[in-house]
Amino acid sequence: MRLIFTLTGILALLANFSLLAQTNTNEPSKLIPSALDPKKDTRLAWWREAKFGMFIHWGVYSAFGGEWKGQKVEGYAEHLQRIMKIKREEYLEKVVKPFNPTEFSADAWVKTAKETGMQYIVITSMHHDGVAMFDSKTDDYNVVKTSKFGRDPLKELKAACDKYGVKLGFYYSHAQDWSISGDPRYPEPNGPERRKAVVEKKVFPQIKELIENYHPALFWGDTPHHNPKELNEAILAYLREQDPSLIINGRVAGAIYGDYLSTPDRPLEFGPMTKPEEQDWEAIPTTNESYGYHSLDKSHKSPTHFIRLLAKAAAKGGNLLLNIGPMGNGKMAPEDLAILHSIGKWWEVNEESIRGTIRTPLMRQSWGDSTLKGKNLYLHVFEWPSDGKLVVGGLKGEIERATLLADRETKLTVKRKGIDVEIELPQKAPDESDSVILVDCKAVPQGDPVFLLQNNMPNRLSVFFADLLGTQKKDGWRLGRGTANSANVTGWNQKECGMKWVTRLNQKTEFDVIVRYDAPGADGKAKVETMGGTVMTKSEDTFGGTFTIQIGNQ
Repeated sequence: MRLIFTLTGILALLANFSLLAQTNTNEPSKLIPSALDPKKDTRLAWWREAKFGMFIHWGVYSAFGGEWKGQKVEGYAEHLQRIMKIKREEYLEKVVKPFNPTEFSADAWVKTAKETGMQYIVITSMHHDGVAMFDSKTDDYNVVKTSKFGRDPLKELKAACDKYGVKLGFYYSHAQDWSISGDPRYPEPNGPERRKAVVEKKVFPQIKELIENYHPALFWGDTPHHNPKELNEAILAYLREQDPSLIINGRVAGAIYGDYLSTPDRPLEFGPMTKPEEQDWEAIPTTNESYGYHSLDKSHKSPTHFIRLLAKAAAKGGNLLLNIGPMGNGKMAPEDLAILHSIGKWWEVNEESIRGTIRTPLMRQSWGDSTLKGKNLYLHVFEWPSDGKLVVGGLKGEIERATLLADRETKLTVKRKGIDVEIELPQKAPDESDSVILVDCKAVPQGDPVFLLQNNMPNRLSVFFADLLGTQKKDGWRLGRGTANSANVTGWNQKECGMKWVTRLNQKTEFDVIVRYDAPGADGKAKVETMGGTVMTKSEDTFGGTFTIQIGNQ
């Protein structure tokens, strides 16, 4: 039985959408688009296999932990200088020079990353404040020459990464440098010529230093919209010239020329990720809401959140680069260490279900997601079925065997039910975060593209897996970014706009349908339309607030 759920109407939703930090490159360029580069697959081989990495935002700002002269930094702690409007002279005297993380241990950091399951590390070699975290001969505005610390943490990290077999990459702020203008209220030199001078005198030489002295495996640029397009393309071309094997993310000169796409900051939701430019991508969540260490931000997510996010990313062919912000003394924060330790315990049992896997052939499932490696399908079960029967929707092909990774000796009973498969499970889940089942198939499995509604657990119809009705526009009706405040659709202000989910059932079932939406401070009407065009609720005003529409059980 096939059902179509459609949500239509006029909802003026809050449109606080900002474009991903990428530059559109519609004009002809001398650069080769990444998709056409014959060397891309060779460059990305280790990165595609790795799947999991550690992002580190650490700099002189870390010593202040998101606080300045008794005031809390609202937002990213690493933006201390900009948010608190600190002049360069004061920043130099009170932030840069006193920086002295005496408890920093590169060995401890890399060992922790390795034990967590992370295969690569990307650290801020220079953030927007312009302070280099390495021994730069280009500019003395660095922690080796100007701060009390006097050591080169990147050199130490490189040695530790080599010791533990972890790849090292560098974040470098190629398009923002607040130290140049001297006034963070006007953080960038005005005009393309001044930006060009900065790139030629500082960016190019420091990139050369990083590549020649530290041999990074990856270069991570950011905020390219602060540079003219041509300048970003010149930087990317320079990187390619310096080291053709260097992986470059999509925030240097736009995703079309980078090796992979970076998600927006702090992602919570991923769509299907099936567009050509989304074949290689990386999610960059952070443990709380700041990337740099913020002592006053206690909004840390649970280890379960990140374990499931890792599985969801791998299921769609992506990597997870999980950010932590070490403290100003050089140690990792206890909250972050607790999260990493829990992920590491899960990784000990379930590593093979993530590392080296590729995009799943299956539609997403109400109980979780799946990954694929050869003929092995890994079922990541987040919601354990109440009746002990896990129904895998749309799994085609013969199955040899199914076992839990936590108990490989016990063979699970598998029953074929049309295009679906039912697996009998023990009463209790071996892992409350993500219990992984290995399904050994006779051949590479195939999947049916229609979402199966389960009758023994809640079914969530995410907007990111809906067909959007009506014309999508850059500044109008469209999907949000998948972050905490934009895991939705937005710009819904036309009658022809709507969403549609195509689903199916394998047995007769009754459902309560609940729709949750926001319409703050705007006039509109809403209705829910389901099978056969029947309106299940009356038209409802939507002026301000959060609303829940429930169908059934009324």
